[in-house]
Amino acid sequence: MILVTGGTGLVGSHLLYHLSLKNDAIRAIYRTKTSLENVKKVFSFYSSDENLFNIIEWFQADITDVPAMIPAFVDVKQVYHCAAYISFNPNEYREMRKVNIHGTEIIVNLAIDAKVDKLCFVGSIASVGDTVKGQLTTEEDEWNKEQDNSGYSITKFGAEMEVWRASQEGVEVVIVNPGVILGSGFFASGSGKLFNQIYNGFKYYTEGITGFVGVKDVVEVMIQLMSSNIKNERFILVSENKSFKEVFFLIADTFGKKRPSKKIKPWQTSIFWRVSSLIAVFTRKEPLLSKYSAKSAHSISKYSSEKIEKALNFEFKEIETVVKRVCKKYSN
Repeated sequence: MILVTGGTGLVGSHLLYHLSLKNDAIRAIYRTKTSLENVKKVFSFYSSDENLFNIIEWFQADITDVPAMIPAFVDVKQVYHCAAYISFNPNEYREMRKVNIHGTEIIVNLAIDAKVDKLCFVGSIASVGDTVKGQLTTEEDEWNKEQDNSGYSITKFGAEMEVWRASQEGVEVVIVNPGVILGSGFFASGSGKLFNQIYNGFKYYTEGITGFVGVKDVVEVMIQLMSSNIKNERFILVSENKSFKEVFFLIADTFGKKRPSKKIKPWQTSIFWRVSSLIAVFTRKEPLLSKYSAKSAHSISKYSSEKIEKALNFEFKEIETVVKRVCKKYSN
């Protein structure tokens, strides 16, 4: 039996489709019935065969609820831990700790108790350390707790520490650290918002650089790692390092829309996130821009995927190809 947490998210839903093709017994965690519609939509992008969705055993639970999660591990031999709380809002730090760190602690403890063979954890480049300016970041660069890290970065690093604990207690683990994941089916949240905003005439761009990767590549690597003899290793998953300007322009061109034309400078976002945070205090709503999302919009961070490319002889799809594929599914 294969267990997938976060089965109704971007990575989880695409992962479940590819796992369903292998005819393995699959159990997936979900929280609300409405979230299952997102998974059905993702499956429809790949195939009209509804049986692929129906072979999954859907298990309703919150990963932070120990009694509810215990039955989920019955007969489980492999775990894909995709569940995470993603936010750059400082006000949601406690919830991120609860889901990302405590939730992973629970998954690890239950995996150890169930004598699970192998666990794959979806981390993030947010929990990989920075490197010397101008050089590519690799898996050898250690996360620096002394830096001004976002709450998301802190909690994803904490979650990784829990996963490494599993490797010390008899469970083989592999960790993937994807860059910004681009994929179809979730255009109202996460990176999907980029496609939605640019389609509707978003005017602004920055020239910060980071790593991007397609969701299909992410899940294919995960599946290959879990079926391999590789264990107790982590891998950065980045197809290309690109500026937000390049990606925004590529999305606009693919949609046939006008390119964003107004360059936002660091001092402008610095003012905006402060004003946005102040407004949020009075409205009690999430700020439109946080300190850390403003920082990431201008940061120049480049990553190397050489380790995974060599380990699996894997070739990532170019981001242009990924963007065209996602844009094609936007109006479906």
